[in-house]
Amino acid sequence: MTRFVLRRLIGMVVVLLALSVVIYAVFYLAPGDPAQLACGLKCSPAQVAQVREQLGLNEPVYLQYAHFLQGIVAGRDFSTGTGVLHCHAPCLGVSYKTGDQVTSLIASRLPVTASLALGAMVLWLALGVGTGLLSALRRGRFTERALTTLTLAGNAVPVFIIGLLLLLLFCASLQWLPFPTYVGLTQSPQQWFWGLLLPWVSLALIESAKYARLTRSSMLETLAEDHIRTFRAYGVSERALVTRHALRGALTPVIALSALDLGTMFGSAVLTESLFGLPGLGKLLVYSVGVVDLPVVVGLVLVTGFCVVLANALADTLYAVADRRVVLT
Repeated sequence: MTRFVLRRLIGMVVVLLALSVVIYAVFYLAPGDPAQLACGLKCSPAQVAQVREQLGLNEPVYLQYAHFLQGIVAGRDFSTGTGVLHCHAPCLGVSYKTGDQVTSLIASRLPVTASLALGAMVLWLALGVGTGLLSALRRGRFTERALTTLTLAGNAVPVFIIGLLLLLLFCASLQWLPFPTYVGLTQSPQQWFWGLLLPWVSLALIESAKYARLTRSSMLETLAEDHIRTFRAYGVSERALVTRHALRGALTPVIALSALDLGTMFGSAVLTESLFGLPGLGKLLVYSVGVVDLPVVVGLVLVTGFCVVLANALADTLYAVADRRVVLT
């Protein structure tokens, strides 16, 4: 298992390094002048040249990328014209618009997106796995047909439609819930929960449909395997058969998929956060793209890529824990 984890960590580092090269090339070597974007459209050529020198954009491309990596690993210094600004590691640059460190901007928004993603994942796993398990155990009955219809409907409806319906029903019409506003968990756990409840439900209803179908098909496949039929022939009770033997094998693909979805959730929260007004990474990305704040956009893309790569490594590890045969491959 140790060698397996080390191989995954080394692969993760290689993928992240390649990802940083691609992202840096796409954003900084694409047509357009980053110095002009940082200075503004009304800047004179002399002012643009000064900004280019301050940001180190007048150096060769390979030195620019080397300084970019240096900032991530050990930090780097930026010239402000009148002094030097030190950006602590991991340094992803300095915002063109606010002058703040990109790492600080992301760190201030990360708890919102993390709360949204983790809470929604808990809810969609509970709904999806429970629904899929019940559907598999009630195969051929009305319960299975009804649950299958609901999961198909859940896959077909976009998240912003569900979010708008929930806002209109529970906040505007029935007035059972206040309109979502984010409050930190450490400030008020109760307000934190109620402020994120509708965004959680909106995401969970979409994702749980996918997990219900996956759990159902995986459970039916596991129940049809030879060792399950052998246990049943030896008189093992149906409850013990499902909970001790079949469920573990059926949940293996669910574990892998949930880790991947958690990673991609950090990059796909744009619609949900914009709809509910949550000040997370998705809303920061929308704003940064609108004002062409290049360092913030690059930093957010890198953080999202890191989350996806980390989730892949975590999924491989959890898959190996659930199925020891993976370690031998």
